[in-house]
Amino acid sequence: MDNIMLNDDLDFLDVIEFGYPRQIYIRSEPFHDMDNLSFFRRFRLTKPTVLNLLAEIEDDLEFNNDLNNSISPMNQLLTCLRYYASAGHLISVADAMGMHVSTTSRIIPRVSNALCRLARNYIKMPAQAEMIHVQHQFHQMASFPRVIGCLDGTHIKIQSPGGEDAEVFRNRKGYFSINTQAVCSSNLKILDLVARWPGSTHDATIFMNSRLRARFENNEFPNCLLLGDSGYPVKTYLLTPLGNPTTRVEQLYNESHIRTRNCIERFNLWLSLHK
Repeated sequence: MDNIMLNDDLDFLDVIEFGYPRQIYIRSEPFHDMDNLSFFRRFRLTKPTVLNLLAEIEDDLEFNNDLNNSISPMNQLLTCLRYYASAGHLISVADAMGMHVSTTSRIIPRVSNALCRLARNYIKMPAQAEMIHVQHQFHQMASFPRVIGCLDGTHIKIQSPGGEDAEVFRNRKGYFSINTQAVCSSNLKILDLVARWPGSTHDATIFMNSRLRARFENNEFPNCLLLGDSGYPVKTYLLTPLGNPTTRVEQLYNESHIRTRNCIERFNLWLSLHK
């Protein structure tokens, strides 16, 4: 036992004097090495989609040096996607990609920032020329006219931010979150997103303080409607279900409203990208 302890002590002293031995990481190349199904299961996107996404952000991910061990833009993107898909398990992502954890932790915000810069190009309400087509798509669902988007809130789980205001991030289900307002189209495309309110904030409060409400109030979307649940205030442009429908007409209205708005209820499909 004494000899074992002595050997451990000597190993510890070697680390102090000479540092940890440098570890050589063998980088994986999942885009080339994995078949399509294995790739999709791990990164939640198909290879063609990843190529399209890479083309949008590749310039932002290039390193300004000629070092042979620079991580390629493709592997940076895949590292970040794997992190999203694994619900934030940093060590497992680093191991899977053949990188040090510290390298992985630098890549993820780098790629995330590049992706965020694309938001305005893709997350946007329909332009005037698109209105009729969008309304037609919604009308085909349950004959509800003039709809261009369905509105709801979804909670994105976070760690406690700490500090005196931490509890405002605790939602009614008891965990810490960001209450995110989303508007989606009939085919689940994200049209508008507000992701800055703590979890305890009511959906209606988020909407009433949103730029989207101001745009509707300023008549940027004339003769157009949003559909929301009963937690939202009724406006000329925002319709919610009737609380106690009694007539057949009121019942048909609610049925059409629910069926049309089902697209936003299925919006949580997006959350499966990191489960």
